[in-house]
Amino acid sequence: MLDERKASILRAVVEGYIETAQPVGSGHVANAPGVTVSSATVRNEMAALESDGYLAQPHTSAGRIPTEKGYRYFVDTLSEPVLDRASAQQIRAFFDRTHGEIEEMLAATTRLLSGLTNSAAVVVRPGHESSPVRTVQIVGLAPSTALFVAVLADGSVEKATVELLVEADEAVLEAAARHLATHLTGRPLATLAQVPPALETTVEAVVARVRLAGVSASADEQVFVGGAASMAASFEAVHTIRSVLSILEEQLVVVSLLRDVVDRGLSVAIGSETGMQPLAECSLVVAPYTVDGEQVGTVGILGPTRMNYPQALAAVAVVGQRLGHRLSEG
Repeated sequence: MLDERKASILRAVVEGYIETAQPVGSGHVANAPGVTVSSATVRNEMAALESDGYLAQPHTSAGRIPTEKGYRYFVDTLSEPVLDRASAQQIRAFFDRTHGEIEEMLAATTRLLSGLTNSAAVVVRPGHESSPVRTVQIVGLAPSTALFVAVLADGSVEKATVELLVEADEAVLEAAARHLATHLTGRPLATLAQVPPALETTVEAVVARVRLAGVSASADEQVFVGGAASMAASFEAVHTIRSVLSILEEQLVVVSLLRDVVDRGLSVAIGSETGMQPLAECSLVVAPYTVDGEQVGTVGILGPTRMNYPQALAAVAVVGQRLGHRLSEG
């Protein structure tokens, strides 16, 4: 651990570099909030921080910039990040007005999060084959055609058009939906094939056709990415931009990356901590989101190591919480 003087100087360097993207000199640090020593003392302490690996000096006459170790100390000693009022109101308004298919909501959520952090935003929605059925409906489309709709607990909707062998009126369709709901609610959609026959012949005729349709929930994880262009603008080297964008296009890589960070108990992975050399100049901020008390996915942002960590951590946490609440409400 650093003593309070070194810690305050390191915080000032990190905050100054995040704000300006330029090496931070002793004069700037000496005037920073929380630093109460002279420029000469600041220079000595900055030299010590450089020797200990927290800071680096890109040029002999330049100020200092944080190293990966410096960023890690800064993040680990942050007080609980609090989102500013304007951002909090923006998030609240977004989820109050967002409705419709879950895919549309998750894609829109990445755009919201990217706008709040000027980084690439990622939302991972795992396969939902094990997600229990919440509600079931059968809607008549034509005298002998119906639409089967199952809403799952994770907010996803599975649909299938069912061709009936005989015409069925609304009462029969409603009875078939009730029968299916009785045996499916709270169970995975995969148990559709195990739904027992209905007692009434006309109702069973509909249930049998739904059963035959073989409606199933996807086992594949989905990745939604937004704001890649905003993130790319943070880097000067073209090869870095190209490498990062290539990774974002690989869904399996993104899923593995976020899962690995979460499994290690991290909320922030900085540079080499991501485990991927092309992301050596990047940081990843992640948070899981839960639906009905069960962790069902992950939200995160990917940006330069010179990101605004307090804003990023607060935005990712709040968006993850609100997304989970919105999906729990259905």
